[in-house]
Amino acid sequence: MQLNERIFKLKGVIQHYAWGGHSFIPQLLNNKEVLDKPSAEYWMGAHPSAPSMILVGNDWVNLNQFIAEDPSSTITSSVMSRFGELPYLFKVLDVKDMLSIQVHPTKESAELGFAEENNAGIPLNAPHRNYKDQNHKPEVMVALSEFWLLHGFKSKSALEEVLLNTPELKILLPLFKQEGIKGLYQFVMEMAQEDVNNMLEPLVKRAIRLKNEGSINKTNPGWWAAKLYEENGLIENIDRGIFSIYFFNIVQVNKGDAVFQKAGVPHAYLEGQNIELMANSDNVLRGGLTPKHVDVPELMKHTLFESVVPDIMKGNPGAGGELVYPCPVPDFGLSKIEMSAGTDYQATSFSLEILIVTEGSVIINQNMVLKKGEAAAILAETQYSLTATGNCTIFKAFVPSI
Repeated sequence: MQLNERIFKLKGVIQHYAWGGHSFIPQLLNNKEVLDKPSAEYWMGAHPSAPSMILVGNDWVNLNQFIAEDPSSTITSSVMSRFGELPYLFKVLDVKDMLSIQVHPTKESAELGFAEENNAGIPLNAPHRNYKDQNHKPEVMVALSEFWLLHGFKSKSALEEVLLNTPELKILLPLFKQEGIKGLYQFVMEMAQEDVNNMLEPLVKRAIRLKNEGSINKTNPGWWAAKLYEENGLIENIDRGIFSIYFFNIVQVNKGDAVFQKAGVPHAYLEGQNIELMANSDNVLRGGLTPKHVDVPELMKHTLFESVVPDIMKGNPGAGGELVYPCPVPDFGLSKIEMSAGTDYQATSFSLEILIVTEGSVIINQNMVLKKGEAAAILAETQYSLTATGNCTIFKAFVPSI
């Protein structure tokens, strides 16, 4: 395949998960057809379950197939030999309702777990399957609005304080002082559902009352415990993921700031919109706030039971209005390019890059206009320039040079 064109318009895939909002992604994409159902994620990449399409001439072509036909020209031979595919998945998220508590395995653990489940004959699409592929799933997110998430365990002093000051959880304080973070978390995750209900029902009822009174805000775990049940009321079996809301750091991220999630750090998105970039994987070990499969022994094997001080990244300034967010993995890199009218940004791609415009519009190489919500794929080893027609913001996903 001879590739004379090197830059293509790209069309991603909207994922209509129940936790998504109804307006943000359709408005970003200027897509009025999907307003009647939630639009949770917009995927850009070559994930086999939902590959993007690129416009080649007058035809929309599957990006997966396009890369497979000529990997050296599209993503480079070195990237293909190391990863076997485009190694990242680029997303826009609109989080209306809380996502599940989750942990992602290391690369080595994913390879082992994937092989074990294959040998056990568990189908890839089985609801109780933990490992859908052999890859790790580190993630980075940049907030597009005020964004709230859970990220890692609180410090020991903060955990002790929350147990002391939450009447329904105070009974757990001696256990925590004796057994530490792991002992505390293992105890509540293995607790009989009847005991979970007895401990959490009064907690949730009190949280709903306090939220309705306006006496707690989003920095308080009770606010999120209340949000989970205030609309539809308490159900028979209360989700033990509520313990995690009290045990983990509640993090507020302002627009333009970023958080990296490494393997083993438990986390959950709570509310807001963001740009997300991750390794091309679907391996998730869940710990609650979900009706999906929760495998407690597997979760315990891969969770980092240590206090985390959230690192909220501002980005490192580069040339031409670029901010690069440090990602300590070989699979992907992420940057934000902010430009004003008449300014230029120049670069040469190493592997395949994906750009999406979130504000304003930009001209690529003086011959392709990308408006708000539009995306482009730039093939490997391509020189390009961006010219702003006004104030604009572009996010760029790329593979770091090998």
